[in-house]
Amino acid sequence: MKIDITSLDGSSTGSIDLKDDIFGLEPRQDLIARMIRYQLAKRRAGTHAVKNRADIARTGKKMYKQKGTGGARHGSARVPQFRGGGRAFGPQVRSHAHDLPKKVRALALRHALSAKAKGGGIIVWQSADMSEPKTKALKAQFEKLGLASALIIDGAEPNENFALAARNIPQIDVLPVQGINVYDIFRREKLVLTKAAIDALEARFS
Repeated sequence: MKIDITSLDGSSTGSIDLKDDIFGLEPRQDLIARMIRYQLAKRRAGTHAVKNRADIARTGKKMYKQKGTGGARHGSARVPQFRGGGRAFGPQVRSHAHDLPKKVRALALRHALSAKAKGGGIIVWQSADMSEPKTKALKAQFEKLGLASALIIDGAEPNENFALAARNIPQIDVLPVQGINVYDIFRREKLVLTKAAIDALEARFS
């Protein structure tokens, strides 16, 4: 797959061949959905908790005698039937993360990149550099390019001035190539890859 390389000012600087085994697969929605579910489950805090009957500060004495009252049989005021009692089967602190094989995760990323490429959502830049961290100037440039929602993936270390300028612009994310992930790819409309990011991805999947 051949795609044009552009610069931050919108000018064309050539073209590049993207590998079909990374950007040219027929996207599998099931793999992508499994990966997104894996990511969202893993980042859940899991700090929800309730008090069960053992955590309630009430006496454990039998409320009244077993027989002769005409009422139901009860042994403790801490049970869930009573107001102020413990909750039955409530949530407890736990991890929501589940396993997903490493090969499936890698394959899901390739299918996510292919899905983005198939939909025309990939833009390739020669680099993402700025001489000074000016958010106003970068925002104006994005408006000129028509980038309202984008994930920008740079090399191992994104340009500091560019990252500082972009971090306060809504719906614009800047990540190093190590941080590329399926959820963030689909969270934004466009995926912007620098030449360094493509080289790193191709080396990673080779």
